[in-house]
Amino acid sequence: MSKKNSVSVTLEGVTKIYKNTKGRPDVVAVHESNIVVQPGDLVTLLGPSGCGKTTTLRMIAGFELPSSGKILIGQEDVTMLPPNARDTATVFQSYGLFPHLSVGENVAYGLKLRKVPQGDIEKKVKEFLAMVGLADLYDRAPGRLSGGQQQRVALARSLIVEPSVLLLDEPLSNLDALLREQMRVEIRRIQKSFGITAVYVTHDRVEAMSLSDQVIVMKDGAIKQMGGPQEIYEDPANKFVAGFVGKVAFFPVDVLGRDGGSWTCRLGQKNLAVDRFAEGIETGKPAVIMARPESLRLEEPGQGSVDGTVRMNVYLGHSIETFVETSYGEVLIQVDDPKAKKIFSEGSPVSIDFAPGRVRLLPDA
Repeated sequence: MSKKNSVSVTLEGVTKIYKNTKGRPDVVAVHESNIVVQPGDLVTLLGPSGCGKTTTLRMIAGFELPSSGKILIGQEDVTMLPPNARDTATVFQSYGLFPHLSVGENVAYGLKLRKVPQGDIEKKVKEFLAMVGLADLYDRAPGRLSGGQQQRVALARSLIVEPSVLLLDEPLSNLDALLREQMRVEIRRIQKSFGITAVYVTHDRVEAMSLSDQVIVMKDGAIKQMGGPQEIYEDPANKFVAGFVGKVAFFPVDVLGRDGGSWTCRLGQKNLAVDRFAEGIETGKPAVIMARPESLRLEEPGQGSVDGTVRMNVYLGHSIETFVETSYGEVLIQVDDPKAKKIFSEGSPVSIDFAPGRVRLLPDA
């Protein structure tokens, strides 16, 4: 497949309402979504079940029509077009392979519908199977493939029609952990090598962070934050995003005031200056310090900001996860390069301190 000119995908004020015919309130599955996927980017819709991410994908594909708003692929308004009139291809969670057709015949299916000459089909199918590492399985039945192999066949079948936009609906959720990791790398490699614009749906934060150029976090049909993986992880806009995209501890603080580029907060009996903060912070309003496990460190009792007791150490080779019981609940601290650090034994009193510049102040809402 030669690189096509990549196209953008744009959603302008897209809303999807499911009318309830039994006298109950209507269900707003997606509420006024405004999204721009840049040409050649892979953007992930991330969120819990029922957040509207799959509905959004299905509206881009044409399987659902929006109640209001516009969807554009490139400069073309495709809002009301049927799926076969949009230059998209979808990879589903269930693979959707035809059991009575061989691997090669499954991959060739879309080309046959497009009346491509048989000689060209066979050559192209072999090319795409080689791209996904399945060149030797042309004649094999899908039922004799592993889950990872079946997913590669589904991916090749979608890519071979050379769509402008590739849509992936939780494609790895049926695979075991190791295969998921391998396929994440494979999907990213293939998507970038083809330069194809892609929209990916998942509830798995590791998938979203490792695959994406941009991540869109959704909840209850609304977009809570859009940004690059690093931005979403390190600078979440609110507590929901912070908790959904990674391990985190929240410490309630009193906001005393702002001095230049930092806020002064009171945590227990200590004052702290925090220079990374979200919108909505105001003096006297409830707020929390958000701390990732790697942004915390362990000190001798009384030397840090929060005292506690070590409950458990979990050895991970490159790091140790230490779980500390505090008055704010259990807090996880990641100790990198454990051979070079003091490891406090289980049952030991300790104190937790914050790495300067690594924590973030969020509204407590």
